[in-house]
Amino acid sequence: MRPHRRSRGLPNNLDHAVNTASSPAPLRAEPPVIPADRARRMRITATLLLVAMAGVFVTAHHMEPVHPAWGFVRAFAEAAMVGGLADWFAVTALFRHPLGIPIPHTAIIPQNKDRIADTMADFLRRNFLTPIVVARRMRDMNVAKAAGEFLARRSGNEAGRLRAGAGELLVELLESLDPERLGLQVKAGLARQAEKIAIAPLLGQILGGAIADKRHGPLIDGFIRWAGLTLEDNEEMVRDMVQKRANAVIRWTGLDGKLANSVLDGLYRLLAEILIDPEHPLRAKVEEGLQKLAYDLQHDPETQAKVERIKNDMLANPAVSNWWLGVWERIRTSLITMVRNPDAALSGQLGSSLAELGQTLQQDPALQTQVNRFARRTLVGVASRYGEAIVRLVSDTVKRWDARTVTDRIENAVGRDLQFIRINGTLVGGLVGLTIHTIIVVF
Repeated sequence: MRPHRRSRGLPNNLDHAVNTASSPAPLRAEPPVIPADRARRMRITATLLLVAMAGVFVTAHHMEPVHPAWGFVRAFAEAAMVGGLADWFAVTALFRHPLGIPIPHTAIIPQNKDRIADTMADFLRRNFLTPIVVARRMRDMNVAKAAGEFLARRSGNEAGRLRAGAGELLVELLESLDPERLGLQVKAGLARQAEKIAIAPLLGQILGGAIADKRHGPLIDGFIRWAGLTLEDNEEMVRDMVQKRANAVIRWTGLDGKLANSVLDGLYRLLAEILIDPEHPLRAKVEEGLQKLAYDLQHDPETQAKVERIKNDMLANPAVSNWWLGVWERIRTSLITMVRNPDAALSGQLGSSLAELGQTLQQDPALQTQVNRFARRTLVGVASRYGEAIVRLVSDTVKRWDARTVTDRIENAVGRDLQFIRINGTLVGGLVGLTIHTIIVVF
């Protein structure tokens, strides 16, 4: 069965001519999360313990005349209340005024917020962002091998989490950027780079290399097929031209139609012969023309100027911009779909590539040396160039926080341990009071 004349095969008439002339062989932004108050339970525990000591003290005070042993209980409870209250005052004074009374040297953290910010920044500068410190710490670290061991792990959930994290990061990046604006920016960047490239010599080198390697045959065959399709689509126009140019005698005898058919058959046969005969003279002429074109593209200033004008006209054409935006949107949508599909090829390819990279980093000492040197130089350069800016950023950020924010964040971080201090103060105070009362009674 012959292919349809619009398919990639030969047109019907050219196909018939080839069969005749040759052998029968075919051709969104989340709201900020407020940290939970992790010290709340310990604060309640410490307060209840203090209340319990007060209750024990009242009970022991009333029962002391009944039996001397109640004196030891009273001494323990009394000292425990004193110790608990003292530590409550100390802990509270760090973050706020006790009972709202502006006692001097209380609410220490809110009142010294700026000094705390400067201290944090100075600590960060001295211990982390000094180039000498960074170089010394990086000298004994094999960053490349550690990264390779992590990436090469195929068991467990690390590789899956890494692929998922990398994929989600890519999705968030693609979704957070304005598609049209990003597409225009990419198009503008590509256009700027294309304007800098002299495309004519490049095309000439490609065409010349293809001819030298005998890889230009498909180009000529494609041109012949295109000529056959064009001729088949315009048979009526050719017939009309032949009939109009025939004299009256030929038209009167009715030979004009046969003449037109003969012309068309001859053209089809000629194209078929060129297509199947690699040594056909017209094919040699086409090859000669392609060689001249390749030479002119590389050496003829006039030809190069014409190609550059065509290139610039295409880059300035709005249709090219619209075409690129459509291509970019399809690429972006396809990437998002593939990354979000856990069974997609992109996810598997990403995991395999990461595992191969990890094995290479583990087994290649030379590559480890280069990666470690690059990491060390990069971090030292970052510390040298941007260390002060990072320190200022930390300091200025903390200074811009209101006092309540600073207090809440620090209290949430260390408040649980501070409540343990209250509990320990209550118990230790009670033991001290009990010891003192025992000494008094005995001696």
